[in-house]
Amino acid sequence: MTSLELTKQIVKILDTKKAEDIRVIKIKDISIIADYFIIATGNSSTQVKALADEVDFKIGEMGLSPAHTEGYQSATWTVLDYLDVVVHVFYKDTRTTYSLERLWSDGVEIPLDELLQ
Repeated sequence: MTSLELTKQIVKILDTKKAEDIRVIKIKDISIIADYFIIATGNSSTQVKALADEVDFKIGEMGLSPAHTEGYQSATWTVLDYLDVVVHVFYKDTRTTYSLERLWSDGVEIPLDELLQ
């Protein structure tokens, strides 16, 4: 599975589970960290955890596990690192504080409708 195909699958999972303000930033050309960052928002710590759990479960069914996870205890910013694709699920206030979209503004934001087709 390519990193773009994985990104599309994760975006569909997040969209189905009612994540808000899903953004995908292609950072492949500006960083060696990953090919894509996926950023999404949950309205509560419970929803943040549920979104991360659903991505982990559904992608796990495809035989993939994150190389690293972070933030499950506080559930205000949970990270699932699939090496080429890094998923950030934020609680609304935490997302505003860290503003990853601003930090990675040199990347290319991919329109959501392209990924949900």
